[in-house]
Formats: sequence, structure tokens, C-alpha cells
Amino acid sequence: MKKLINAVDDVVKEQLEGMLVAHPDMLKVNFEPKYVYRADAPVANKVAIVSGGGSGHEPMHGGFVGMGMLDGACPGEVFTSPTPDQMYECARAVDGGAGVLFLVKNYTGDVLNFETAVELAHADGIKAQSILIDDDVAVKDSLYTAGRRGVGTTVLCEKVVGAAAEAGYDLDQCADLARKVNMYGRSMGMAITSCTVPAAGKPTFDLPDDEMEIGIGIHGEPGQKRMPMATADEITTMMVNEILDDAAYSRTVREWDREEGTWVEKDLTDAPYVEGDEFIVFVNSMGGTPVSELYAVYRKVAEICEKRGAKIVRNLIGPYITSLEMQGMSITFLKADEEILKFWDAPVNTPGLRWGA
Repeated sequence: MKKLINAVDDVVKEQLEGMLVAHPDMLKVNFEPKYVYRADAPVANKVAIVSGGGSGHEPMHGGFVGMGMLDGACPGEVFTSPTPDQMYECARAVDGGAGVLFLVKNYTGDVLNFETAVELAHADGIKAQSILIDDDVAVKDSLYTAGRRGVGTTVLCEKVVGAAAEAGYDLDQCADLARKVNMYGRSMGMAITSCTVPAAGKPTFDLPDDEMEIGIGIHGEPGQKRMPMATADEITTMMVNEILDDAAYSRTVREWDREEGTWVEKDLTDAPYVEGDEFIVFVNSMGGTPVSELYAVYRKVAEICEKRGAKIVRNLIGPYITSLEMQGMSITFLKADEEILKFWDAPVNTPGLRWGA
């Protein structure tokens, strides 16, 4: 294992220390328990947006803390869910009186721990809701999830809903918008190499030089299939067609009912895409893929969209939700309406994403 680390046990702590000294104007860090929060938090009368998950996916989530995006982020150990006390203490630190919205990727540990944090927040008099992100078209279930995994749409949701909160949306409005972004988002990923978790000291999985894994998760979870290595155009075509052809997805989600003070189950069905839809397209590096290769992929994405009557109106290209040093990429399509585009274009100022500010 070759990594720029000191001691395995200090990896996350020292990375957080580095973020703090690099961006003191944007964020602060609490080390026990660990969470990152806005330097100006709590912002009075503003809904606080909080997310989190295992470390190793930077800049998500801590790199998206700041004006126009997240108020707080809870980093677990590498590829390990943060704990309920991290989430609860983070919520307390950023709550400005308008409530807290948790954005939760659909991994079993994250879901269970954020649910506990919501209950703790309500017991402490903090209004809180959680919205699940489950946009991965590659799998319905895996060892890590019950249903689809939460991947690239998470970044787009944090930006859109963060801007809405900045503009004055209340807690219910922010939750409704997050739910819509999730329903409009679809993603798929692939890998050509594994990554190495520091605590493990060896690659997560074995992938021969002449093979690739299609549909892999951001922690190295198995994908749909392993197949011979193909060209960038062939890989992109395979993934984009699967995203655009994805059928309506029905599932049951648990959401906190503030009036009843308990969890309720809701049945949701995502509407499939149709010809003429407008999209924000996100081509993402898994950490080890250079941006130059992502542009080659985006070129093919744009070509396919033109042929299929899908209009790209905005794009994001680069390493925003990574998997340590894994070579590979993911593609996300988010159907965009006037509300989503308004908040996508709104100013943002975070270590990992900034424009218009």
C-alpha cells in the first residue's frame, strides 16, 4: 500500500485538520464527535442542510460545506457510516431555528444512523426530516443497501436544496425539493481498477488489467457484470442508454411525521424520462481517472443525447464523489425543471464547488 498518510488510525482526523487550516473562512471542524460545519453556523431562521457518510469520497461531503450548499457534514471512517451522535451533534450546531434536513445516501448503516439522529433531534426540540437518495440504476439491492444505492445525484441534490434553503425555503419545501431531485436523478458507475482502504492495506477487489466492472458502487460493491475492457465510446454508450431507458422505480420509504412524532411509510414511484426532457449531466471521476478522459466521455454523452432527443442544459465534469484512488467514472442525469435550474445556477461558495459568489 502506497498512500500519503502517517498512521492509519489518524487518516480522517488529519484530513479534517488539513481542511480546517485550508478553508477557515468557509468551515469549522468539531473533532469529538467529528463533523464539519459552516463557519457562520448557525444561520438564523434558515433551514440547515446536513449530509454525511463514510470518508474516502471527497470532496463529498465535507468539501461541500459552505454558503449555498451544506451547513454540516458528518464524516465516518473510510467507507464506514458516521454514528448517530455525530449527526445529532452536527444538527445541534447548525440549527438556526428553522429545522434541519438530512440528505441520506441509501446505504443501510447511513439510513439507520440518520433515522436515530432524527429521533434524537426531535426529542431535543429540533425540527428534522430526512430524505433518501437512491439513484443508482445498476442494482436494485446489494450487500450494502435495501434498494438502489445513493450515488451521483447526492452531489446535485446538495447543491440544489442547499441553494433553496439559502433562498428561504422552509423545511417542508426543502424536503419536497430534495424528494423531487432524487426522483428525477439517475446514475450509473463503472471501474477499471480497485481502490485500497487504508485500514485494509490491500485492494478491495481484484480486477484484471483486461477487464472492467460495470455498475460498481462507490465503495467497490459488485456491479451488474464484469466484462472485457472496452473503448470509452462503448462504455459511455452502454451506461447512458441504461440510464435513459431506466423504467419507473417503485419503492417504499420511511419518513418522519412531525405531527405524529413517529415514522411513516410512503410509496413512491419515479417517473421515467421521455424524449424532449432537459437535463443536468454530471460526469464524475471515481478518483483515479483524469479529467481529460472525462471530457472524452462527455463528448460521447452529448452525441447520444442529441440523437435521442435529450437536451443537456447544464453540466458538471470532474472528481466530486470519489472512491479513493479507484480508476473509473460515473454518469448522472438529473431531469431539470425551472425550479431545479434556478437553484443549480444560484451562487455557491464551498471548498469543492463554487460559482457566482
